Amino acid sequence: MNTENNIKLTVIVPVYNVENYLRKCLDSLTGQTLKEIEILAVNDGSTDGSLAILEEYAARDERIKLLNKENGGLSDARNFAFPYIKGEYVGFIDSDDFVDTDMYKVMYEKAVESGSDIVECNLHHTFDDGEDTEIGEHITDKDEMIMNGRSVVWNKIYKSSWLLSTGVQFPKGLIYEDVNFYVKLIPYLNKISYVEEPFVHYVQRSSSINNHQTLKTLQILDILDDIYSFYQKNGFLDKYRDALEFLYTRILLCSSFSRMARIPDRNDRNTALSANWDKLVTRFPNWRKGRYLAKFNGKNSGFMKAMNPVTYKLAGLILPCVYSLRICI
Repeated sequence: MNTENNIKLTVIVPVYNVENYLRKCLDSLTGQTLKEIEILAVNDGSTDGSLAILEEYAARDERIKLLNKENGGLSDARNFAFPYIKGEYVGFIDSDDFVDTDMYKVMYEKAVESGSDIVECNLHHTFDDGEDTEIGEHITDKDEMIMNGRSVVWNKIYKSSWLLSTGVQFPKGLIYEDVNFYVKLIPYLNKISYVEEPFVHYVQRSSSINNHQTLKTLQILDILDDIYSFYQKNGFLDKYRDALEFLYTRILLCSSFSRMARIPDRNDRNTALSANWDKLVTRFPNWRKGRYLAKFNGKNSGFMKAMNPVTYKLAGLILPCVYSLRICI
């Protein structure tokens, strides 16, 4: 077994009421071909059988360090583990997902070979009846990373000394925390590398927030404004303002708009859609003339460029009907 002074990788696993998924996750971590790892399992006040499972696994594998805390949410659980990191690199895995056994060996070797602060891999969206593989681009330009990078944290490993030196942590009490964490790290980044393998199995659960939209979707506005304030406070805003403008535009007119259009209650839906538009035009009044939007030809570019106060309201009326028809069909 490894000792604390030769740990190559720390894996942080926040755990809250996932007894049906936890064993598969832990088996995929304890079975890694990279043996010099530690697994920081943070029990975030679970009320089901998750704690008993963690205690069982920790008793038979000393690489699992069990950390108990009161329930505070995903971000709080991840942050809670930061002072305990001993690995040269650190990764994050959600306790209802699982990974291939060679993941951390391949990614760690890539990190050491390239001297990278971050190494990213591809992933699978895992359903009950199969998987879809997601292959991302190798983005190294920082503006492009802000605008179009994959913000999920669990398909990456991070150099621990570098990560801790930035002071960046996850925003407590908010969803869409990965976007916040990822975008805040970019100005500090020296080098990112990629491996092609889709090592992570991102398990799609019917209880996911992506399937049940509420006014909590408005938290994306807080996430974006926290990023903006962070860039402003730390002197990054002038350099990256155009990229942040496109990030706001892309999220608020695409993923955020789509989620809000799926809120079942009409009054809540209208409230969210109105706040969504107001956030964009208040923060970036001239977003339609943004230099990155003008040359963007990717997915949803036509929709984004067509939005104005009239077309946005029309889309807000039409899309909920489309989603309702899909559900009925």
